[in-house]
Amino acid sequence: MGLASEFKEFAMKGNVVDMAVGVIIGAAFGKIVSSLVGDVVMPPLGLAIGGVDFSELSAALGTSAATGEPVVLKYGLFLQTIFDFMLIALVLFIAIRAINKLKKPAPAAAPAALPRQEVLLQEIRDLLARQQR
Repeated sequence: MGLASEFKEFAMKGNVVDMAVGVIIGAAFGKIVSSLVGDVVMPPLGLAIGGVDFSELSAALGTSAATGEPVVLKYGLFLQTIFDFMLIALVLFIAIRAINKLKKPAPAAAPAALPRQEVLLQEIRDLLARQQR
């Protein structure tokens, strides 16, 4: 088996193609969620909480001996990233919950009718039970 045919067999497996489609759809869905959070949820939320932005928080650790520039620990960016993640996760949870509520549950299948033999056997059983009383 040649390298080309082996690669073709690998690339055309269902799992690889499904995964590729999932990655592409996931990237597109990520853009939708980012836009939902950034363009729809954040403006009113920012207005409500007074435009809190943690990204400017930092602590100066000293000066670099090599360049003479200050060494700054930007913990505010980390806090802002955590805040953004939690907000995106919350919005995504609410969106998926709403989508799941819109899905209609599959109708329950009606119980199958018992075969005629079983119906007759049940009737016989009931008659015998009445006679023994």
